[in-house]
Amino acid sequence: MPTVEVADLKDGDFLLDVREDDEWQAGHAAEALHIPMSEFVARYGELTEAAPQDGRVNVICRSGGRSAQVAMYLVQQGIDAVNVAGGMQVWEAAGRPVIAGDGTPGTVV
Repeated sequence: MPTVEVADLKDGDFLLDVREDDEWQAGHAAEALHIPMSEFVARYGELTEAAPQDGRVNVICRSGGRSAQVAMYLVQQGIDAVNVAGGMQVWEAAGRPVIAGDGTPGTVV
């Protein structure tokens, strides 16, 4: 499974968050697109519309398990996708900004 470290992500890199709604509301990366894994197949078109045509899709969840599954599916569809190692837990621990659903500072649950 192709993987990227949080430290290697740059501002503006496309980020797909596949955590569930309650996790997203508690805290997420501001620039991420949110499509929960449980709704992913039904909402796949949202990703293809939003993702950069020639860019990479960095898939993130809480710790890396769900995002690895989604990244693998995307690779099978011919999309350049990678799993973000350690997920939002590492994102938050690295001091990257996390915001709640209402725009205030958030936390990873």
